[in-house]
Amino acid sequence: MKYRAEITTQLKEGMLDPEGDTIQRALMHLGYDVSGVHTAKKLLIELEADSADDATKMLDEMCQKLLANPVIHNYSIKIQ
Repeated sequence: MKYRAEITTQLKEGMLDPEGDTIQRALMHLGYDVSGVHTAKKLLIELEADSADDATKMLDEMCQKLLANPVIHNYSIKIQ
C-alpha cells in the first residue's frame, strides 16, 4: 500500500539557530516585533509499506539514520 508522510525536523530547545536569529533580526528591521523565530524543515515522502505501522517504523528509521540528527533535532512523523 502507498503512504504519504510529512516529516518535520527542528532544533531541540537550547540549540543555536543562526538561521532563525537572522530571520528574526530581518523581521525586526522591517518593523515587526517578534520575540523568537525557530526554523524547521518539512519533508514529504511517499513510500510503499504493508501497513501504517510499518510505514511509521520505516520513516522513523530514515530519520534516525539520515534525515535528522537525534542529538540536536526533534522530529515528528505524520502519515497522511
